Amino acid sequence: MNQQNSKSTTPSSHHVKVNKSLYIGGIVVLLIALSPMLFYSYKSFPSESQVWETSFFKLTTGFPNWNAYAWYLTGKVVPLYFLLIWFFTCKHWWHWIILVPIAMYSFQLWALIRESSGKYDELELFYVVPLMAIVVPFVYLIRAKLFNKMRGNDLESFEEELKQEKGLIGQLKDLFR
Repeated sequence: MNQQNSKSTTPSSHHVKVNKSLYIGGIVVLLIALSPMLFYSYKSFPSESQVWETSFFKLTTGFPNWNAYAWYLTGKVVPLYFLLIWFFTCKHWWHWIILVPIAMYSFQLWALIRESSGKYDELELFYVVPLMAIVVPFVYLIRAKLFNKMRGNDLESFEEELKQEKGLIGQLKDLFR
């Protein structure tokens, strides 16, 4: 009458993958849910002067006041934040093109942090165009290869090729075959 339990006490690999997926999904949901607090954090900065002085530090800004600087800063950080979440969670083949707006906001944010000139949101184009010259053709080559493979009758070998883990050099070689 002693019957053994047929279920294993160790979780299956599918169960572990589902738990990991739920855990990562929960973190992403939490990060998105916290975004309004990140955006409205500019209201906690001083709004009367260009000098922000505490017992730990003294900072000066070229903006009319620290509140204006923080408002402008959150206008760059929040979209960059969402774009990064989108880039790292996107499973589509075209997700590499998201690097272009990520680069644009990154350059804008860097110029704002440095306060190097009064011309914000103007000079980053000179930095983004070379990146676009690399990323856009790269994404187009991926698209062309996918459509070429999908039009062929050999869809199973295409799926097998996608499952193979290759390094960056191997992937680039495959793009130009």
